[in-house]
Amino acid sequence: MVEQTSALTHTSRFDNVHVLLWLIKDTCWMLEWKVLGCLMIAPTLAVAIYLAVRSSAEPVFWINLAICFWISANAYWMVCEFVDHVEIKNYAGFPFAIGFICVAIFYLRPVFRPEPA
Repeated sequence: MVEQTSALTHTSRFDNVHVLLWLIKDTCWMLEWKVLGCLMIAPTLAVAIYLAVRSSAEPVFWINLAICFWISANAYWMVCEFVDHVEIKNYAGFPFAIGFICVAIFYLRPVFRPEPA
């Protein structure tokens, strides 16, 4: 039993690494540290994509996919502000919207799934 708990704790910790990376990226954005903020996009998105791919056979895939879209939208918005193109930052709304659709699929999918016979 201890082995399972330990493995679950390790998995849970890794599953949340993208949150730490996302917070670092957004802190750089707030402090206007442009280079570090832009450099943080790649590892943050890479971990989120890895988690989505790893969970592709599980229902939580839709939440992980939503996180990928939200990080992408957030990064696009940040870069728009860093390069003084705030007039196009509203295009970030598209990946945000796709993220909301993914979350809706996660919550609504069990409703549409037939019960096993």
